[in-house]
Amino acid sequence: MSVLSEQIAIARSTQAIGMRGRVANVTGMTVQAVGLPASVGSVCLIGSEARGIPAEVVGFRGEHTTLMALRDGDGISKGQPVRFITGSRRVSMGPGLLGRVVDGMGIPCDGGPPIMPDVYYDLDCPPPKPLDRTLIREPLSVGVRAINAILTPGRGGRLGIFAGTGVGKSVLMGMMARYTSADVSVIALVGERGREVGDFIAKELGPEGMKRSVVVCSTSDQSPLLRVRACFVATAIAEYFRDRGNDVLLLMDSATRMAMAQRQIGLAAGEPPATKGYPPSVFGLLPRLMERSGRTAKGSITGLYTVLVEGDDQQDPIGDAVRGILDGHIWLSRRIAGRGQYPAVSILDSISRLMPDVVDGAHGDAARQIRRLLSIWSEIEDLVNIGAYASGSNPEFDLVIRTRPMIEAFLRQKMDERVDFDASRAALMTLIGEIEREKAKLTAPRK
Repeated sequence: MSVLSEQIAIARSTQAIGMRGRVANVTGMTVQAVGLPASVGSVCLIGSEARGIPAEVVGFRGEHTTLMALRDGDGISKGQPVRFITGSRRVSMGPGLLGRVVDGMGIPCDGGPPIMPDVYYDLDCPPPKPLDRTLIREPLSVGVRAINAILTPGRGGRLGIFAGTGVGKSVLMGMMARYTSADVSVIALVGERGREVGDFIAKELGPEGMKRSVVVCSTSDQSPLLRVRACFVATAIAEYFRDRGNDVLLLMDSATRMAMAQRQIGLAAGEPPATKGYPPSVFGLLPRLMERSGRTAKGSITGLYTVLVEGDDQQDPIGDAVRGILDGHIWLSRRIAGRGQYPAVSILDSISRLMPDVVDGAHGDAARQIRRLLSIWSEIEDLVNIGAYASGSNPEFDLVIRTRPMIEAFLRQKMDERVDFDASRAALMTLIGEIEREKAKLTAPRK
């Protein structure tokens, strides 16, 4: 019976070879074809086989099949043939991917040799079933002291990195990829300027990080289909290494640009605009992709997804949607960055929901104490800065003022400095010891 079911599934997924249609009209980024009953997601070739333009089916309008070109569509004319190529969205995988840069089709674009395929992975694999996921009970070091100690990620969890432009997001990603305790890093650079891809690999990732990384890039000048596809290729590569027993760190920069690309696709296919012009398919795509990260019996994928926040607005619709999917978020503050503090992590605006499950009680209490002191400082900062607070009026305020430089020094870290989880925890407990000594001095009776 299982053999019969498998054959039925193969038959249902098989398209007729030689299926052809022709171009009826072109509107903006979309091509309308007639006589082409290909399914959504199928790849077709517009024009001659030698110089044809690859395109993907994105929807239907009446008797017309709607396609979008996977590269520049200049030269498409009415009546050109449209030939079906494949109905499957798969990419070849192999251990040779490590240290390589591939494009949105999974093809090497770094000038190196072809990658010998080991197996093919479906780009649209379903997420692990809820009861197949193992419990997350171990921390994953990302090499950054403030995050390891106070916003501890879980091995197999998912975190968002929220930031405006120019706040140090790319540098932080490079540090995480270089210094993480994960076995493999998979980095998706989506919608970046072409110059930034090379800069990130050379400056932020470096040879040390590149050795155990795979970079998937689709720049801003490429088709929105390729930009969205690059995110699925990166996730499939992460699944390949996870299924071979590795702990994988998946860094995706950025979820916002992926959503913008999907908005272009959805609107071109005729979807109605919803929240801030984003069609419903965007908010269906985000959980479908991000739920594929996680921990299974074979290995784990720890997902870190960056979100570009327009005007540093925390109520951005993509940011809201992503926060509801992930296990926590890290907010990078422009105000903190302006003070020259790096990384510019705003502890009070950030949270890791998995932290209580992956750290011991003493560690959790220490992190909460730091958060409380930072919260009190945010309330009295203006009073202190204008000289309106008189020392000795409130012992708790005095403690916050005296320990503020210690906390800032703890949160600050050089870009070339690696701090693993154990060192981060030890530094946090040392800081708490110093705070307790300052507290004892303030409460000691005066002679």
